[in-house]
Amino acid sequence: MTEEKRSVSYRDAGVNIDAADEALGRVKESIKRTFDENVLQDIGSFGAMYNFDMKGMENPVIVSSVDGVGTKLKLAFLTGKNDTVGVDLVSHCVNDILVQGARPLFFLDYLAFGVLDPDVVEDVIRGITVGCRYAGCSLIGGETAEMPDMYTQGEYDLAGTIVGVVDRAKIVDGSTITEGDVVIGLQSSGLHTNGYSLARKICFEIGGLNINDEMPGVGRTAAETLMEPHRSYAKVMQVVSRIVNVKGMVHVTGGGITDNLPRVLPDGLGAEVDLDAFEALPVFRYLQETGNVEQSEMLRTFNCGLGFLVIVSAEEKERALDAFTQALEQPKVMGVITSSGEGGVSYSGTMRYA
Repeated sequence: MTEEKRSVSYRDAGVNIDAADEALGRVKESIKRTFDENVLQDIGSFGAMYNFDMKGMENPVIVSSVDGVGTKLKLAFLTGKNDTVGVDLVSHCVNDILVQGARPLFFLDYLAFGVLDPDVVEDVIRGITVGCRYAGCSLIGGETAEMPDMYTQGEYDLAGTIVGVVDRAKIVDGSTITEGDVVIGLQSSGLHTNGYSLARKICFEIGGLNINDEMPGVGRTAAETLMEPHRSYAKVMQVVSRIVNVKGMVHVTGGGITDNLPRVLPDGLGAEVDLDAFEALPVFRYLQETGNVEQSEMLRTFNCGLGFLVIVSAEEKERALDAFTQALEQPKVMGVITSSGEGGVSYSGTMRYA
């Protein structure tokens, strides 16, 4: 007599399709609220379709970027707060194409688990929709994957892709930057999405903090400080770019001011940054002092309080400062473009803290 074979299902292998369907059902309406008239299909199609309006553009150019939020996810796992990393993801990607003058059109996400948790999916996707609505783009597609044994229990991976458009004649590529132009810095909200591996080491290993301990000198807990969402500069730059001839823009991400500012400079030009011209946020004082981090390392790892840089001519400096102030920013003239055979960034002064 032969033994009857047991039927095996996908769930037996660790994949729960019903959980994925439940999660999508929870966020469907939030996703739809990001749609505009150019989204051509409902949620669930194999491919997402978007019909962008080219009116007013002579030669539209598509600009795209893909990124994640790095080890900031580790803090989401520690805190159980998963609703802001979606905001981080969208803001980071939107800022990356903003530097070339692009207007964001639509966004796609990738969210992967070892064991899918519908509650976490709901929080993450709602955060993404908040980021999209703020930036003025539509969340038109994505992938939520469950892959047993690929990720540690309670953890997930997150990435996103932004697609935008700019008229070719209005691309901002730094090519018109010349010696004597000024660099204006816009405040960050905190670490944004970079430097978290070092920040976690300093806070939790060297500083001995627990996630809910108050961060000395900051007045907020480590969780509140480190989870502060990444700022999007799309709205303010859409306004200011209509008033001022912006020659170059810099999203201060991994590599800090030191590595990111030279990316937009023509050959033969460098930048001199006056560290006395702005005050870094208190969180950066804590990180520098607790970790005994050298100033050069701080400036190459963190944004140090300036999340976005804008380069304009010296003649347009006051107009730009006024435009940013009217937009409720606190702009800082923190550098000047110099003629330098080696390029790069040189610093004067010493980092100061708010």
